[in-house]
Amino acid sequence: MEQVTKSVLAEEILKRLDLENLCSVACVSTALRSAVVSDVLPSLTALDLSGFSPEEETLNHVLRGCVGLRSLTLNCLRLSVAAVRGVIGPHLLELHLLRCSLLNSTVLSSIGTLCPNLRVLTLEMADLDSPVVFQSNLTQLLNGCPFLESLQLNIRGILVDATAFQSVRFSLPETLKSLRLQPLLESEAILLMNRFKVTGSCLSKAALFSPSPSFTLQSLSLVLDLISDRLIIAITASLPQLVKLDLEDRPEKEPFPDNDLTYTGLQSLGYCQQLTSLSLVRTCYNRKISFKRINDMGIFLLSEACKGLESVRLGGFPRVSDAGFASLLHSCRNLKRFEIRGAFLLSDLAFHDVTVSSCSLQEVRLSTCPLITSEAVKKLGLCTNLELLDLGSCKSISDSCLNIVSALRKLTSLNLAGADVTDSGMVALGKSDVPIMQLSFRGCKRVSDRGISHLLSNEGTISRTLSTLDLGHMPGISDRAIHTITRYCKALTELSLRSCFHVTDSSIELLATRERQTEGGSKQLRKLNVHNCVSLTTGALRWLSKPSFAGLHWLGLGQTRFAGRRETVTATICEQRPWLTLCFDGCELGCYDGWEFHTPQRH
Repeated sequence: MEQVTKSVLAEEILKRLDLENLCSVACVSTALRSAVVSDVLPSLTALDLSGFSPEEETLNHVLRGCVGLRSLTLNCLRLSVAAVRGVIGPHLLELHLLRCSLLNSTVLSSIGTLCPNLRVLTLEMADLDSPVVFQSNLTQLLNGCPFLESLQLNIRGILVDATAFQSVRFSLPETLKSLRLQPLLESEAILLMNRFKVTGSCLSKAALFSPSPSFTLQSLSLVLDLISDRLIIAITASLPQLVKLDLEDRPEKEPFPDNDLTYTGLQSLGYCQQLTSLSLVRTCYNRKISFKRINDMGIFLLSEACKGLESVRLGGFPRVSDAGFASLLHSCRNLKRFEIRGAFLLSDLAFHDVTVSSCSLQEVRLSTCPLITSEAVKKLGLCTNLELLDLGSCKSISDSCLNIVSALRKLTSLNLAGADVTDSGMVALGKSDVPIMQLSFRGCKRVSDRGISHLLSNEGTISRTLSTLDLGHMPGISDRAIHTITRYCKALTELSLRSCFHVTDSSIELLATRERQTEGGSKQLRKLNVHNCVSLTTGALRWLSKPSFAGLHWLGLGQTRFAGRRETVTATICEQRPWLTLCFDGCELGCYDGWEFHTPQRH
């Protein structure tokens, strides 16, 4: 009977818990610890540790009993090459190493040597080596992993050398189906495409003489110095079987007219008849560089050539108006994801009869589109399958559309950053049954403590489902709003109070004691950002120390009084919590962007 009970405990309860809950259960009793260590950990085949950044000792302790792992995801913000080398091996089929701020390219050769059976590899690195050293290590990786099906290599930093991937075309395995490289020169990308076209595969020497028809790269993602007609034509001619194409460029100066993207490049995408996902984005920070040679006619040609698209993402097309964007909505009958960035001519008219053609929409992102108003949202509200609605920096969105949003029964993510919504508009959201999990009001200057009370205390669904909340840059937010949050938001795990000048030490105390204040218990806060909350004093340090915030993984303290006492604060808060990451560098929640520019404090 005891064996049956133990078996049921392991199979029906423990194996359904995530790692953190397993660790908590193991601390309850010797019997439960034994069940976790002997029955659960050895049976795990996949482990995702991207939610926090462990140091070497913690990592080794966690992985010691996980002998059956086939897939491993690590946040490497505080891990060295030696630490990573110690936990990888031939048993792994999938390996994802994220935010590797301390790793140099020798980790590539280590992976090639120790993980010959890898099928999937993702690696985010800072630029720490010369191109020659990087290329040598990259070649060892590719030669040592001949069965790779998915490869993502993202090199980030201020002075990244875009020639780092010069030799990649000589070593890619012919099993590859998905490829992402960042950064890559346009000229190198064209050579890579020509290599595919000439050999039909990449690389075995025999393929130079007998092209292999079995090579089927289906997904290509590149971050380049330039997107041009030459590049698009080379891609479509060499990889007509593409299903997903994701291109982003960051030109340092305005491209010459004969070396930019035009109608010709867009029309050539029609050669990829299986294409279902397309992303074309030009990102130029602090520079007014865009796809100036594309207007509505170019998008007309694209919509006619690629009617099978299910996902469209376009950024940097300021000369395209409603007619162009509407043609995509009407031509692509199976469109599920529609994202437009920085379209200054896009208005409500593009969505006039959106339900006639695009009723299958599940995700809509309209970022920095100043002519979009509440009328567009009312039209989109008729798309009953909508799960994500991002209207960030659309400043003409007002309360009048929130009743429509509140009727979207599948909506789980809503971004109203910078919108002209008010406290009154929060009543509609607060009383609705919309199951929103991620919500942003960043920069909504007309939403105050009262609005947060309307949102969360009206017995709607949102108070039970909300897990991520962004209240940054909102002058009307104070300790009263935090009191409301701690009382009603049982599922909240991520909170940003960035630049909320009226948030004081009392808010930190309320959040620290949140689990005891909420009847029935609540989830532990995992990420908290109080960057530039200037009213916080060092007296709040006692609430940031153990045992408070027991589940916290990430804490942003930049431009506060804590920053002036960085060493003391780090020692006090993290002495007994080596998995906690303190960020004093102004990153957003979790350092998802910006990790390459700073080295976190080691503990």
